[in-house]
Amino acid sequence: MERPNEKQPATATLPETQVPAPASVVTVDLAAAKVRREQSDSNAVAERSAPLHSLRNEIRIWTRDLLIAIGLALVIIVFLYQPVKVEGTSMAPLLSDQERIFINKFVYRFEPIQRGDVVVFWYPLDHSKSFIKRVVGLPGETVQIRQGAVYVDGKVVPEPYVPPQYEDLSDFGPKLVPPDSYFVMGDHRISSNDSRVFGAVASRYIYGRAVFAYWPVDHFGSLSATDADTK
Repeated sequence: MERPNEKQPATATLPETQVPAPASVVTVDLAAAKVRREQSDSNAVAERSAPLHSLRNEIRIWTRDLLIAIGLALVIIVFLYQPVKVEGTSMAPLLSDQERIFINKFVYRFEPIQRGDVVVFWYPLDHSKSFIKRVVGLPGETVQIRQGAVYVDGKVVPEPYVPPQYEDLSDFGPKLVPPDSYFVMGDHRISSNDSRVFGAVASRYIYGRAVFAYWPVDHFGSLSATDADTK
C-alpha cells in the first residue's frame, strides 16, 4: 500500500542579525585604558619626584662631606694647633691684650726657627708661665741695640713691625746668642720683658709659632713677620 506522503515539519529560517560584541570585550578595553592612564599618571609623578629625589641625594652628599671636613678640621686643630690667649701688650700692634690666636705646635719639628718668627715659649725664669715674642737673634749671632735700632753681627735689621711710637731708644749689648738659643723681643719695645732682661731662650723651651688670629674679628687672619704694620 502506498503510504501517503508524510508531512515534514515546517522549518523557518530567521533573518541573520548582527550579534553585538560581548560585554567582556568592552570591559577589557576600558580596563586597558584605565591601566594606561594610571601608568601615565605614575610616570608623571615619577618625573615630578625625580628632581626632588636628586635634590635630597645632593643634600645628603653635601652633609656627609661637610661632616668629614669638620672632623678633619677638629683633628688638625687638636693635634697640630693649639688655641692660646694673649695677655699683655708687649706684642702690639700685631697682637693685642686678650686676643685669641692659634699656634702651630709641630712646625719646628720640620723646619728651623727663623728670624722674625713670633714664638711661644716657657718663661726661662718660671716654667709655669708662657711668653710670646719675636725672634731677633739666632744661635751664634751677636745682637746689639743702638738708639733703638737692632744690629745683628754689625748689620742693622729692618723692623717694619715696630711702629716709631713703640721704639725704645736705649742701647743694649753687644750680646752673643748661645748655641741652640734665640734672642727674642716684643714689638712694643718700651713695654716688653724680653731677652734684654732674662737672656736668650733655649730652643727646648720654644714650643710653638703663632700662625693665625681668630678673635677679635677685626684681627682675623694669618700672622707673619710683616703683618704688624697692616693691623
